[in-house]
Order: sequence, then C-alpha cells, then structure tokens
Amino acid sequence: MRILHTSDWHLGRSFHRVGLLGAQRDFLDHLVRTAREERVDAVLVAGDVYDRAVPPLSAVELFDEALHRLADLGVPTVMISGNHDSARRLGVGAGLIERAGIHLRTDPAGCGTPVLLADEHGDVALYGLPYLEPALVREELGATAAGHTAVLEAAMGRVRADLAGRAPGTRSVVLAHAFVAGGASSDSERDITVGGVAAVPPELFAGVDYVALGHLHGCQTITERVRYSGSPLAYSFSEADHRKTMWLVELGADGSLTAERVDCPVPRPLARLRGRLEDLLADPRLERHEDAWVEATLTDPVRPQEPMARLVRRFPHTVSLVFDPDRAPEDPLASYAQRLRGRTDQQIAEDFVAHVRGGQGPDDAERTVLTAALDAVRLDETVREVAG
Repeated sequence: MRILHTSDWHLGRSFHRVGLLGAQRDFLDHLVRTAREERVDAVLVAGDVYDRAVPPLSAVELFDEALHRLADLGVPTVMISGNHDSARRLGVGAGLIERAGIHLRTDPAGCGTPVLLADEHGDVALYGLPYLEPALVREELGATAAGHTAVLEAAMGRVRADLAGRAPGTRSVVLAHAFVAGGASSDSERDITVGGVAAVPPELFAGVDYVALGHLHGCQTITERVRYSGSPLAYSFSEADHRKTMWLVELGADGSLTAERVDCPVPRPLARLRGRLEDLLADPRLERHEDAWVEATLTDPVRPQEPMARLVRRFPHTVSLVFDPDRAPEDPLASYAQRLRGRTDQQIAEDFVAHVRGGQGPDDAERTVLTAALDAVRLDETVREVAG
C-alpha cells in the first residue's frame, strides 16, 4: 500500500504579513498531482489543517477545493485535527464527507475506530489520533494523569485493543499530532508544554507499522517507523534550512516499510543575513539572496539611519529587521531579548523570582505553583481559541 503523508498546512497563515494563500494553493496542486502520478492508495494529513480555530473564508474555500479534488481522484484521505485547529469546526459534516472517501478524525472518543483500507495483501487499519489537550480529554480517555504521555498512552491503549481483535496480519498506521522526543522544533510551532513537559517518548507507538506525525515543521525521522512530514511551506526564518517535503511510504505485505521524500514547491527561498548595514549592502557574495525573503540582523553599535529603506533597495523582499548591536555582555545597553534568547517561560519566571529576592530562586513548592500558573494560562488560551 502506497501512502502519501503530509501535515501542518496552516491554511490562512501569512509569513511576516506576506499572504501565502497562493503558495498554499500551489502546494495543494502539487499534492493532488503527486497522489495521481504516484498512484497512492491513501493520503494522510496529520493535523493543523488551518492556522487558527476560526480561519478566514479564503482558507476555508481553499480547503473545500482540496477536498473536492482528492475525492474526485478516488484516493481515500484521512485527516486529524491539530492544536491550531478547532476540532469541532473541522469535524462538522464528517459523517457526510466520509461517503466521498474523506475521513475526518477530530473526536478523541474515536481513537480506537480505524479507517479500514485493503490491498491485495489484506487490511490496513488507519487510526486517527487528533491533538489531545490533556486537561480537556483526560477524563474522556480514562488517562491516569493530565500530561501528554498519559493521554497518548490511553489513546494508544484503545488502538491496540481494537487491533488485537482484528485478523492476524492486519497492518496498522497511526496518525498523531504531538511533540515526540527526538524531534527538532522551530519558532513557528505553538507551545504545547504541560507541567513543564511537551515531549512524549516514541516508544508509545511501539508495534505500529507506521506512525504519521504532525506538529513539528521540519521533515524528520524519529525512528524508521515514526516520522514527521513537516510543514509544506516555511512559516518562520528558523525553517530557512528546511527541505520541505512529504513522505511517500510503501507498506509491504509483512509490514515492511520504505519511505522517500517528495519535494514541495518553494515560493521563495529564505535568507538570514547578519552584519553591519554597510557590509550587507556592499558584500557581492550576498547577490544570490536578492530575490529571497530576508531577515536582516544588524550588528551596528549605533542604530543606522533608515535601515529598512536602505535594505529594501538591495533586498526587495526584506520582511524582518532585527537589531543586535555588537556590545560586551556587561554593557548595560546589551539587548534584553538577547539575554532571554533560548530560555523557556518557566526559566524566565524562576529567574525573576531570584532577581527580586536577591539571588534566592524558588523552592520546589514555589516551582510547582509557577508551573501550574503557566499551564493554566496556556490552557485558557487554548479553550478560548477553540471556543472561537
């Protein structure tokens, strides 16, 4: 069975205020063309179809167009909701849409109910695990704790229970939207940390023939059978070095697996430039970036006059300007953002406690309170977005 694995479309998203709807349409053209030319048996979309819970009408129309085109191909498509999607909105009409071969899996209660496909070697059971917000689904799934690992363990328990009742030799595929340990993140993914922990161990998916992951935007292999497709487009400059692809997976009669990457169209390359303004404007080696989307980090000790206007004359698609002056760390004018770079919200909060208490950081009880407060804020944001 040939499977095309993709995820994280983020329809409706822009790139530094530059609209990407045309590039997203080009990607979907490419997806449909690949599904047809490669004669795939199923398309998998592992969450974050939309960029936000209430997407703009133009994004909904593009999604609707893509569903019609996939249905016209006669290629079964399985989609799950991600942490950016509103599961309830995405799942509206799922029962009716399923008649056209488009299987939307947005309800956690359906984790153990697969989409059943078959080839000449027998059945393949495809289980859709939508993004599982621990505090919202723990009770429904009967999880032992409120963390990501616990709720995914409970969901995989339902998968294994169903699979155990099927004919011997039934192959299995799981779609999941999660942060699996070993994966490399980027700046454009929304934080899903709960209790100070975001990642779950890949061993949760042991025994499954293929795990199609979504959430992280870089295409990567966690294990031979556990893979992220990554997003089809770059959504932040932290993805400048990504090769944007889909996975074309072939599942053999005995569950053996081969996978190859299928490149996605690149609307415009990304370039991260760093240096003093005059050097960036004069360096002949930077000519190859003149048609790229550019993030320029200026290191001039004193902020230059009209830096953006001057950069745009050479690099017309400059969309981000950052100032990081060359100064000694002890310089009182050193960038506050520079000092915070790479630190988590939890670390920043603990540093603040130590600062106001003359160097005495939080004890274990206070650290627990800080963690709970940060979790509550993140959960409140999630609930408000889902509610629209």
